[in-house]
Amino acid sequence: MPDVLIAPDELKVRRLGRRDYEPVWQAMKAFTDQRDACTPDELWVVEHNPVFTLGQAGKREHLLCPGDIPVIPVDRGGQVTYHGPGQLVVYLLVDVRRKRCGPKVIVAAIENAIIDLLAGFGINACNNPAAPGVYVNGAKIASLGLRFRKMCSYHGLSLNVAMDLEPFSRINPCGYPGLEVVDMAALLGQVDIDDVCQRLLTCLQKALNYPEIISL
Repeated sequence: MPDVLIAPDELKVRRLGRRDYEPVWQAMKAFTDQRDACTPDELWVVEHNPVFTLGQAGKREHLLCPGDIPVIPVDRGGQVTYHGPGQLVVYLLVDVRRKRCGPKVIVAAIENAIIDLLAGFGINACNNPAAPGVYVNGAKIASLGLRFRKMCSYHGLSLNVAMDLEPFSRINPCGYPGLEVVDMAALLGQVDIDDVCQRLLTCLQKALNYPEIISL
């Protein structure tokens, strides 16, 4: 498959507000199962109530002390991560076959979108080919975890904007003991998550090569 992204007709965006994790996960799976070749791609934007999610390859040894935060095994790739208020989560419901590319191209485009977003705030960030995600001075600021079914993606990215980072100390983030985690607020001071969201959507639109975004 080519290493460029073909532009489909449109990209729809749903802003879900703050939601519990599991109902959104089930809705993603249902959307993916029910979509057909004519279904427009969508981005779902959400903040989650506190939760640890454990990917398909996840080892419970990386759950050090979850305490009162629920742990949900899920069907994405990767190990364990944390979602909570102040973290921007974007789920990418994309027909990869229609874009005439492969999963690696989608992952690279998402990482590049986050790096471009952070550059717009004066933050120098990079990816790590050995460990998907985006890093600032070795500290992880964004995580990626996708599932591909019938060449359609779901799950997506989480960007730490302005959140309580303490729950990350209860796990080995993404399966890496001692991995430092950072958010935008720690680097910049006060950050408006709505502004970050709008800029991130623009960066994703560009990186994934959609001509326009339609808000639902």
